[in-house]
Amino acid sequence: MTAPQTAPWTTKKPTAVLVLADGTVIEGTGIGATGKVTAEVVFNTALTGYEEILTDPSYLGQIVTFTFPHIGNIGANDEDIEDLTPAARRGAVGTIFKADITEPSNYRSAKDLDAWLKARGVIGLSGIDTRALTAWIRQNGAPNAVIAHDPNGVFDIEALKAEAKAWSGLEGLDLAKEATSGQSSTWTQKPWVWNEGFDDLKPEDAKYHVVCVDYGVKRNILRLFAGLDCKVTVVPAQTSSEDILALKPDGIFLSNGPGDPAATGEYSVPVIKDIVKSGIPTFGICLGHQMLGLALGATTEKMHQGHHGANHPVKDHTTGKVEIVSMNHGFAVDSKSLPEGVEETHISLFDGTNCGLRLSGKPVFSVQHHPEASPGPQDSHYLFRRFINMVRETKGEPALAER
Repeated sequence: MTAPQTAPWTTKKPTAVLVLADGTVIEGTGIGATGKVTAEVVFNTALTGYEEILTDPSYLGQIVTFTFPHIGNIGANDEDIEDLTPAARRGAVGTIFKADITEPSNYRSAKDLDAWLKARGVIGLSGIDTRALTAWIRQNGAPNAVIAHDPNGVFDIEALKAEAKAWSGLEGLDLAKEATSGQSSTWTQKPWVWNEGFDDLKPEDAKYHVVCVDYGVKRNILRLFAGLDCKVTVVPAQTSSEDILALKPDGIFLSNGPGDPAATGEYSVPVIKDIVKSGIPTFGICLGHQMLGLALGATTEKMHQGHHGANHPVKDHTTGKVEIVSMNHGFAVDSKSLPEGVEETHISLFDGTNCGLRLSGKPVFSVQHHPEASPGPQDSHYLFRRFINMVRETKGEPALAER
């Protein structure tokens, strides 16, 4: 398959390039920040939620290609970001669009997307055939690449090719240490309500205390906990098990995040093993799921192209139901490596890969997909209630309805 090039009818001088590790050069129009960055190129099939996608810390170290052609037409605002500490700009480092960014047309828009990308330091490229690039990734796998933007269109292509080829990629890379919070904090903001905005959980209404181990957590995860009357204490990724347990949590959450779970697992897996031994209800999502799998004796593997989008079918074996979910991961737990006593609870109906597990006899479970969505469907919101029901059971309280 031939990699996509600049549309043949364009007369513009290229002001941005994407240079793949195999030497392929894709030219287009630069948007967002100027400069260059080396990262892995993936594609996302969601039709909405570009701001949430670009600020998802799980995309740190990646360039996101949007398969939907028109990106930016509703602008950007300060409410739809997903990274916990936006000043640090933890999220995608680059982005690729089919069409040029147009003027925003939405009552919630506070800033043009191009200006927003500049402010966050995200380098972008537009005006290429993103369908062809997506097909290339599906056939060849997610490539390492350099994305570069220079308004003058001056690029040392041979140097960029060498840089892309030399980058070792995401395998063996611990990015959670970059995506995590620098210090502990308390989260009380509840889910957004249309035409009302956000409300905070009042201290007197907090029934449960959840400690979130932050490997690159998304805000909407924390909001859903607060919406279920949980005060959430967010702690950095390298917090010891002794310090976590000293907070006397009712439940412990292992968050999503970027990078190779085996690399982050060098310091997180011993902590997770202690957490599991404590008997405190534990719930993991994405990277947290993968590292829980490692802590329980399974292995993880790099995927060919990963799963990135808001239209992925997943089957929950515990209910027999199929859900459409939001996905964002390039590593997965190897189903064949699950040891005795660890049950596979969810699978992807696209490729059969593992999407969930639970530990027999203990209140411990996790999922690969993103039940909080943002963007995406809300089919899996029940998983947060499933976790709270584990907490309620330890307190002798009746269970909530999951749906």
